[in-house]
Amino acid sequence: MGAYRTVVVGTDGSDSSLRAVARAGALAGASGATLVVVCAYLPTEQDDRELARARDALGDEAFQVTGSTPAESTASAAADEARRAGAGRVTPVAVAGSPVEALLDVVRRESADLLVVGNRGLNSVKGRLLGSVPADATRRSEVDVLVVHTTG
Repeated sequence: MGAYRTVVVGTDGSDSSLRAVARAGALAGASGATLVVVCAYLPTEQDDRELARARDALGDEAFQVTGSTPAESTASAAADEARRAGAGRVTPVAVAGSPVEALLDVVRRESADLLVVGNRGLNSVKGRLLGSVPADATRRSEVDVLVVHTTG
């Protein structure tokens, strides 16, 4: 198998996700791959009460970015982090929808051959009960997935 050509990494702007972005940036730089940094967001049309209930239920694992402007800023800041880690060609992307759907959509759209996610939530009780981005992405992806140890 040759080097990866297009790598997709997800971020929500958290320190944990930025560790995955840095690892993806280093890997993309070393292999000469294009890196696509994805930040999913919930459309602002969502009912504020519904969003508040979701945040309360998920606590620290709640997806924090609501609306495209904060998501675009989050993706751009993460792209800068990837460049500092060694990535050459980096494209920040904000996508409406759930994190897993957004990541898999970008993987397909960009014909990516590697998806990078952090392990945050993989071993939590909430992750086991509600599903987690790394577990769901790993299970559903049609390309290689690198799960970066970003916690603890």
